[in-house]
Formats: sequence, C-alpha cells, structure tokens
Amino acid sequence: MIAALPMYDRPETAAANDRLWQAIRAHLGHGPQALTRDMDVWDIWQNPDLLLAQTCGYPYRARLHGAVTLVGTPDYGLPGCPPGHYCSVFVARADDPVDTLDAFSGRRFAYNEALSQSGWAAPATHMAGLGLAPGPLIKTGAHRASARAVAEGRADFAALDAVTWTLIQAHDSFAANLREITRTRPTPGLPLITAKTRDPAPLFAATRQAIADLSDADRPLLHIRDLIAIPARAYLDVPNPPPPRP
Repeated sequence: MIAALPMYDRPETAAANDRLWQAIRAHLGHGPQALTRDMDVWDIWQNPDLLLAQTCGYPYRARLHGAVTLVGTPDYGLPGCPPGHYCSVFVARADDPVDTLDAFSGRRFAYNEALSQSGWAAPATHMAGLGLAPGPLIKTGAHRASARAVAEGRADFAALDAVTWTLIQAHDSFAANLREITRTRPTPGLPLITAKTRDPAPLFAATRQAIADLSDADRPLLHIRDLIAIPARAYLDVPNPPPPRP
C-alpha cells in the first residue's frame, strides 16, 4: 500500500506530516509504515495500491475522478474561504510600482504547471473574467519556484496556492521581496483520494480524528483545521481554462 501527502510537504513540515500519517495509520488500524516521497505524483495517484494521497482539484477533475475515490478535503481555515476551500494569491515583487491586477495584464507570468488549479486554472479564469490575460508564460514546475522567479525578477507576477503562500511567508527569506496583489474566488481545496476499489469511509474517519488530535506544535506547522466532505460534483463544476501556450 502507498500513502503520500506531497502537496504541502517541505523540510519544515515533513516531520509533522510524518506524525499526522502515523496518527491516521493508528486510527485506521493498517497502512504503510511511512509516507512515500520518492515517486512521481501521477504514479502515486494512479497506483492500484494507493491507500491515501493528496492531489489537486484540476488533476482530479481532468484525469483522476473516474479512476480514484474521493475521501475528503482538508480545511486550512483560510480567510475568506468556506471550509475545505482555498484560493490563489497573485503576487508581484515588493518594489514593483504596479499595484493592481489589470496593470499586470500582458506582463511575464510564472506558473507551476498546466494542470494546477491554483497556479494556472484559477488565475487564468479570474483574469479572463476581467478581460485580462497574462503575457509571456514561464513554466517553473512548482509554486515555490514561481514565487522565487518573481522575487528574482525573472517573472513579473505569479499565482500561488494560498496555503503554499502562507508556508513561503513563514519559511522562505525571498518572501520579503514579494507582495500580494489580489486573490481569486475560492474553489474546493486539495482533496484526499484513495484507489477506486477502496471504501473511503474508514479513511475519512481516521484522517479526521488524526487532524483533531494534532499537537499544539504540529497544527500551526500544517495549518490543518478539519476534514470536510465536499462532493465530487463541486470539483467537476469548476471551469477549465484553455491550456497555457508558451
């Protein structure tokens, strides 16, 4: 069996994620001894031995929803977002004199990947709704890399997962070179999934209890408040923008 919590896993949160998994495993009564960190996420998400993993809303609705079972959605208590929802944060360099999103239309935009809800789908949809569009696109492969590209002047702006932005502000010195421009409207957050053949109910119960049992030290590191049952339809109804074109 495979378990993975890759989406917000970084050196500063790894030990807390390990403890969260051990608590889930204890409540569930079975599961792998350790989280998997050495596999491609698509290989994890599509593995028939998958017990539990976190994915992103766009991969779920675009490719995974018919092949996996939805377990639940962690709630990170984000301001302005309903439970289990999140948003994208547009960021620019702190010393850039431009301070409104419309002024960034046509400028260099860093995004992590084409199937990212918060890095591409949400910002592209948000801008299109305002009659705006990014200019030259810079694919970075990760939210943190997009933020660094802006901070270092290789891109003019980017859109980051709001939880990732919180972690960057807490742990990365280059965050001092960035500032927030605006945020997109909330969409369902990053869901937990299991293999198609598994019953999600025991996983939901074990994970929710493990989150409730988080220590006073681990809760602020992981920012998780609860596990929410969001229906698959809520993910599938989120619009898909045109793919990015270099």
